[in-house]
Amino acid sequence: MKRRKDERKVVCVGGGTGLSTLLRGLKFYAEDITAIVTVADNGGSSGQLRREMGILPPGDIRNCVLALAEIEPLMEEVYQYRFSEGSLKGQNLGNLIIAALSDISGSFEKAVEQLSDILAVKGKVLPVTNEKIELMATYADGSRIFGEEEIVYQNKVSRKKIQTIEMLPKTPLANSKAVQALEEADLIVLGPGSLYTSIIPNLLVKGIPEAIRGAKAKVIYVGNLMTQPGETDFYGLSDHIDAIERILGKKAIDVIAIDGNSFSPESLKFYAADDSYPVPNDLADATEYTIAVGDLSITDGVYIRHNPKALAEFVLRI
Repeated sequence: MKRRKDERKVVCVGGGTGLSTLLRGLKFYAEDITAIVTVADNGGSSGQLRREMGILPPGDIRNCVLALAEIEPLMEEVYQYRFSEGSLKGQNLGNLIIAALSDISGSFEKAVEQLSDILAVKGKVLPVTNEKIELMATYADGSRIFGEEEIVYQNKVSRKKIQTIEMLPKTPLANSKAVQALEEADLIVLGPGSLYTSIIPNLLVKGIPEAIRGAKAKVIYVGNLMTQPGETDFYGLSDHIDAIERILGKKAIDVIAIDGNSFSPESLKFYAADDSYPVPNDLADATEYTIAVGDLSITDGVYIRHNPKALAEFVLRI
């Protein structure tokens, strides 16, 4: 007997591989899914198209569209194909298709809608803003770095502690469709994903934190499995929550979902070589938070990942 899908309106906020992982699982269990995706990326294929064509960076959007698509593995492989030679070296075919659709339709948002129709996407994928934005990181020593790619690189090289992340321009306006989705949501999920380059950039867009705070929905934060070198070194779960609450305010998050698995010595050694470690749950005794612990991860060789279906089912049960 086919399982009936959850009919609640589920809105997921983030970017990068974390958001697309969650979406891959959710499409099997939820009927009404909206992904609100950061558009601050300025590196790689996305950055080049952003500079040369003046469009929003398509990479994270592409990954979310493909995660929600009902297509054969070969077709996804085609859309994820990255050229390795010639003048197109480094370019991603899916990004080029979004760029072409943007040129044809005259709108990046319309291009995403058209690609979603082409790929029979189960849900909506929305850029958090239609404005061109940049990130600025201020470090504990007072220095500043501009641009997501530069921030990620600087984090890996210097391992300096990020004090704050800001948006340029200071108050970009949210996509009105994203705000409406949050206002009408039954369930809002933040993460998993990079704290300072996937989750917080969405919360810095004017209209998004206000919509989350005012929503009737239950708000869930999905904790990361591992720390990120140069970005969340030595962070516990509480540090992640503190960074988000500095923007959303206290008690904005209703439930924190974390993985309860232990990882193999081989995996831990592999990640430790890059100064990455499991995020400790230092909120276990905190009475002001509801912590939901589940079997949410899988190990592929030495690589530790969230299990898309297990994570989706768990979030919907909370």
